[in-house]
Order: sequence, then C-alpha cells, then structure tokens
Amino acid sequence: MKTLVIVTHPSIETSVINKRWVEELKKYPEKYTVHELHKIYPDGNIDVEKEQQWIESHGNLVLQFPVYWFNCPPLLKKWLDDVFAYGWAYGSKGGDKLKNRKAALAVSAGIRKEDYQEEGRYRYTLEQILTPFETTFRYCDADYRSFFAYYGAETESGENEPGQELEPTGSILDKTAQDYVKFIDSL
Repeated sequence: MKTLVIVTHPSIETSVINKRWVEELKKYPEKYTVHELHKIYPDGNIDVEKEQQWIESHGNLVLQFPVYWFNCPPLLKKWLDDVFAYGWAYGSKGGDKLKNRKAALAVSAGIRKEDYQEEGRYRYTLEQILTPFETTFRYCDADYRSFFAYYGAETESGENEPGQELEPTGSILDKTAQDYVKFIDSL
C-alpha cells in the first residue's frame, strides 16, 4: 500500500527543505500520497471523517513538518487532536485504526544538530523533543519507526524565527530529498 505523507507547513511556497521534500515525493505518485494540510484546510476546519478515510486507505503514515517552538505547527496539533479520536485511533469501541500501522516523522529544524544535545544550547536532543509524537503513536498501538531530520544552522545576524529554514546548497538539498525517500521506503 502507498504511504500517506501529511505535510504541515504554513508557507510551503517559501520553504526550502519541506518544499524540496514534497517535490521529491511527488515524483513517485505510485508510492506516496502527499497530503498538504494548509492547502486543503486554509481555514483550519478539518474534515475528520475524510482524514480518517485517507489514513485507512493507505499503509504507512508519515507526518512531515518544520519544528516550531520545539513542537509542530498548530494545524498539525489540531489535526492530531481531531483525527486521532476516541473510538477510531484508540479506546475500547473500535479504536484500532492505527494498530500496527507503520508511522514516522520527517522534520526540518532550523537549529544546528549540536544544539540539540544534552550538552548543547537547548539541553535536549531532537529525539527527546519529539517524544510526544512517539508516545501518541504508541498509545494508539501504531508501529512508530522514528524520524528523519534535516538540521539547519543559526544565522550570524541572529536566531531563526520558529520554523524558518536556511537554504542549503543544491547538492545538499538533493541528497536530503533522496535520503528522505530512502527513509520512507525503509519503513
């Protein structure tokens, strides 16, 4: 079955990393369905039943987003709250739709990898920061498969805005896109 990739980026047009990842995934429509939440729900009103049907009609599930204030963009949080409902994603009354479904994350972080260390500037690894997502998937009995990440660097003139991506060179950008596809294929 195809992999459903839920892309949540409020300004994908100006994105560098997430936009490139989407472009790469769209080269393989037979393998991936790219589902861009901000394009589908610009008003934030999520069609829960439709979203649940999307998940049910696919094999694997990947959530792709830029790290915002050490979390996900607000629309993805709302999507998770609404779509992963009691009786569907968890609970005693049929809440098994994510059971054994392979799930993963793909995140872009504007901060350098060295800063995401226990000895680093923020004292937590990206894995630790993403723990709530892993816990959510495990709570729903999904088969959580970790995350794929692109780490950026802080600008010399100041820190990035939350979710801001710095532009890598073309070869780095192409490599990360190809590595992302390999990551999804290895789920």
